[in-house]
Amino acid sequence: MNDHVYKIIEIVGSSTQSSDHAIQQAVAKAGTSLRNLDWFEVVETRGHIVDGKVAHYQVKLKIGFRLD
Repeated sequence: MNDHVYKIIEIVGSSTQSSDHAIQQAVAKAGTSLRNLDWFEVVETRGHIVDGKVAHYQVKLKIGFRLD
C-alpha cells in the first residue's frame, strides 16, 4: 500500500427528500470540481422546519481527497 497525503474540506449538502440524499448531492457536487475523493464523514445533521414539518435536511460533511 502506498503512503498518501490527504486534504480535508467541509461542505454542507441539502435536500428536501432526506439526509441521505443531501449526502449524495454534496459528494456528487464535490466530485465535479475535486479529484481523488476517497472518504467522507458526517459531522453535523440539521434541518429547516416549515409549518411543523421538515422542509429541508442539511448535512455537514468532511470530505477527504488525496493530493497528487
